Amino acid sequence: MTRFNNHANSIDLLDIARQTMVEEGFSPEFPADVRQEVSRLLSQEDPSTKSQRDLRSLLWSSIDNQSSRDLDQVEFVEQLENGTVRVLIGIADVDVFVNKGSATDRHAFENTTSVYTGVTTFPMLPEELSTNKSSLVQGEDRQAIVIDFEVRTDGSTVTSDVYPAIVHNRAKLSYEEVGRWLDQGGPTPKEVSNVPALEQQLRMQVEVANRLRELRKKHGALELATIQAMPVANEKGEVVDLVLEEPNSARAIIENFMIAANVAMAQFLESHAVVSLRRVVSTPENWPRIVEIARELDENLPPVPDSRALDTFLQKRKQVDPAHFPDLSLAIIKLLGPGEYVVQVPGEKSEGHFGLAVHNYTHSTAPNRRYADLTTQRLLKACTAKNNPPYGLEALRNIADHCTERESAARKVERKMHKVAAAMLLQNRVGDEFDGMVTGVMPKGTFARVFKPPVDGLIVKGKEGLKVGERVRLKLVSTDPRRGFIDFAVTQRR
Repeated sequence: MTRFNNHANSIDLLDIARQTMVEEGFSPEFPADVRQEVSRLLSQEDPSTKSQRDLRSLLWSSIDNQSSRDLDQVEFVEQLENGTVRVLIGIADVDVFVNKGSATDRHAFENTTSVYTGVTTFPMLPEELSTNKSSLVQGEDRQAIVIDFEVRTDGSTVTSDVYPAIVHNRAKLSYEEVGRWLDQGGPTPKEVSNVPALEQQLRMQVEVANRLRELRKKHGALELATIQAMPVANEKGEVVDLVLEEPNSARAIIENFMIAANVAMAQFLESHAVVSLRRVVSTPENWPRIVEIARELDENLPPVPDSRALDTFLQKRKQVDPAHFPDLSLAIIKLLGPGEYVVQVPGEKSEGHFGLAVHNYTHSTAPNRRYADLTTQRLLKACTAKNNPPYGLEALRNIADHCTERESAARKVERKMHKVAAAMLLQNRVGDEFDGMVTGVMPKGTFARVFKPPVDGLIVKGKEGLKVGERVRLKLVSTDPRRGFIDFAVTQRR
C-alpha cells in the first residue's frame, strides 16, 4: 500500500461523519426497537438446518480486507473432467436472521447500504448480526446460500444450481497478505499454511479467476485502474494516512468470482421466471467526450458506444503510459456514469452492464452490506421453496429506486469524508502546486483530482473552458477541513 502522511490535525472526524450521514438522509444509529429485536434474537437458538445440505467438509475460505468482519461470502473450487472446474460461492444467509418487515429489516431498507468512510463504518445491520450471527466467520458453522456453477477451460460457465447449505469457513484471509504471497513471492500467510491443501485450493482459484476474466475481456469488459485512497485515523480521530488500495491476484479472485456468481444468480432467477432486481450500467450518453479523449491521445474510437473498442483503447494506453493510466481510468469512469438498480421481468430485454460486458447481472453476494442483495436472497429462497414471491412488482420497483438513490447518497458521504481527511492532510500546504486532472464540469462547479497525494477539490480560478480528463497544473488556494473544502487555481493547462 502507498501512504501519504501528515499529522497536523485535531478535528473530530467521527462527529463530522455522523453529521454528514444525517445531512444525506441516513440514520447512523440503530433505534431502540432494532436493538431490542436483535437482543431477543441473540438469546434464541438458531433456526433448524436439518433440511439443508451439509457442505462443512469442503475447504471453504474467505478473502476480504484485513479489518473486515462482515464476511458475506466464502469460496471453494474443485477440478472436474476435461479441465472444467466446479466453483461454489457460499453467500451468508442473512434473511434467516432478518425477517422481512421486522424492525431490523425496516431500518436496513431505510439506509439500504453500509457506508464506509475510512474513519468509521456505518453498517446496514447491527454488528451483532453482520459481524457475528450472519457473518461467515472463521471456525464457525453458518447457514449460506450456495451458488454452484462450472467454469470451462475457455472461461464460459454453466449454472448448475443455487441452494441453501451449511458451510464452515476454514480460513479468513486478507487481500494484502494473499496478494503479497501470490504476486510478490512473499511469505505464505500462516492462515494458509495452517490448513492442509489450502495453498493448492487458492492457486486453482487464481487460475479459474483468470479464465473468467479473459472471457469477459473478449466480450468487451472494461479493465480500469483507479486510485482509491482511504483515510486512516488514529484512536484520537486524527488523520494520519491516506492509503491506496492496489490491485492484486487476491482481489482478482474475489472480483471475478463475484461477477460470475451474480451473473449465475440472475440467470437462475430468469430461468425460473422470477421477477427480480438487476444491476445495470447504461450505454454511456457521454460517449462523444470519450471519443474526444481518445482522439487527444491520437487514437480513434467508433462514433457509437462500443465496450470492446473502448477496452482495446484502454489496454493500449495502459501499455504505452502506465503511470497515467489511473488518471485516464478515472476520466472514463466519470463519463460512463454510475450504475443503478432496475426491475427485470422475465422475457423482457435486459439493458445489461456496459462496463462488465454482461447482459444478466444482479447484486446477490453482499446481503450483510446491501439491501438489494438481501432482497435478491429472499426472492431466491421463495423460488426454491416454491412459495409465493415476497415482493410484488411495484414493491420491487420501489426497492430498486430507493437503493439507487441511497447508493448515490452513500457515495456523497464517502466523498465528503475523503475530502475532510484530505483537507486535513493539506492544510499546511497552501500555495503549493500539484499536477492533476479535471474530473467534473457541472453547473455547481468544476472539479479536479491531484495525483500525489490523491485528493479532490474545486477549481475556483482558471476553470473556463476546461473538460473532463484534461490535465492541469493546480495551485492550492485554501482548505476548510471541517467542511471538506479544497480549492485550487489552474496555473497551467496541458
